[in-house]
Amino acid sequence: MCLVMEKVLSARFDIPNSHTLDVYLQHGGYRALQKALTEMTPEQITEEVKKSALRGRGGAGFSTGLKWSFVPKDSPKPIYLVVNADESEPGTFKDRPIMEKDPHALLEGMMIAAYAISSHLAFIYIRGEYWYLKERLEQAIEEARARGYVGKNILGTGFDCDVIVHPGAGAYICGEETALLESLEGKRGYPRIKPPFPALVGLYGCPTVVNNVETIASVPPIIVNGGDWFRRLGTEKSGGTRLFAVSGHVERPGVYERPLGYPLKQLIEDCGGVRGGRKLKAVIPGGTSAPILTAEEAETITLDFEALAAIGSMLGSGGVIVMDETTDIVQATYRSIKFYEHESCGWCVPCREGTNWLVKIFRRLLRGGGTERDIDMLIELSDNMFGRTHCPLGDAAAWAVAPAVKKFRAEFERYVQRRVSVAV
Repeated sequence: MCLVMEKVLSARFDIPNSHTLDVYLQHGGYRALQKALTEMTPEQITEEVKKSALRGRGGAGFSTGLKWSFVPKDSPKPIYLVVNADESEPGTFKDRPIMEKDPHALLEGMMIAAYAISSHLAFIYIRGEYWYLKERLEQAIEEARARGYVGKNILGTGFDCDVIVHPGAGAYICGEETALLESLEGKRGYPRIKPPFPALVGLYGCPTVVNNVETIASVPPIIVNGGDWFRRLGTEKSGGTRLFAVSGHVERPGVYERPLGYPLKQLIEDCGGVRGGRKLKAVIPGGTSAPILTAEEAETITLDFEALAAIGSMLGSGGVIVMDETTDIVQATYRSIKFYEHESCGWCVPCREGTNWLVKIFRRLLRGGGTERDIDMLIELSDNMFGRTHCPLGDAAAWAVAPAVKKFRAEFERYVQRRVSVAV
């Protein structure tokens, strides 16, 4: 494993006017698209992405090349590419700088991905609150279309693909790929039952690939430098670098690009360490839906899909939330579950009722009226929700609660034994 601090995704972030096409071209932009369209077949592109060990950066961590390969080659229906830019996971803000500072990297990756899966129309489903980024993306699309990088007969190769930017309406559930597709079709954003999966029955009932912004932006450097190069930047099964959105109690919060397999402890130190010289208490490593880590776990864990899964957590969306010794874990967890309760679409009983009951129990504990049985009930409810809901939102709520109770039970018991009360 290589831990060289090579910038791949953020290489152009600090260049003045990096969002413009001229600056992008001055720094190697669209070379990958030229190579892909003139020197490679769609199958070769997919195989190169497989070789890179690029895994989805939106949360699930599924192999990107494998996902592309599921699209039928002889489909009589149109094939669509959809970029998930509905960045709504609490603690996550790493797709935003790509769209703000390097939108052409996303567009170039989209054109390559579209060529690989034989798609001629691509969508960017963007978070509704990112309205200024919608305008920036549309400006970049017009620049690229005027110069032959998007639209008809791209680079004179005969390949056509256009891009449409579609804003969401502030619903967290639409970050789930099938709810996103429902919303994109103009319907209420309810998740679909899977199977069938979007690769076979997706947007408008047609084969569809849904990828995260960061995932697609990683494609051009893979095509230019090769899949083996990208894989060596990370681990054997988790290739490349990724953007980590670090927030909470650190001296310098922000977006940091690091290779997969990078030590979490070192990342916190790169951010200036824990704020005010205090002790580390806990870390959420991948957005609030990722199970919480204790300080002891954070000391030794590396940031890759396999290592975190081995200790019962996940890399998720790369939103690293650092908590120091002053953090009240009960209150922090309550804020998370209150969010999931509010954002539940209400489609299935375990999520609709489970999140509601979790919020009620937390309020009882925080107001000083809880019992030991209430603490046990938090775990029981989470266990009953996990794996039994229509989509992963119920799982996310369970992951936010059960590990926190198990690892920091003494803090929950303090609210029972001392009858501590806070306003909620």
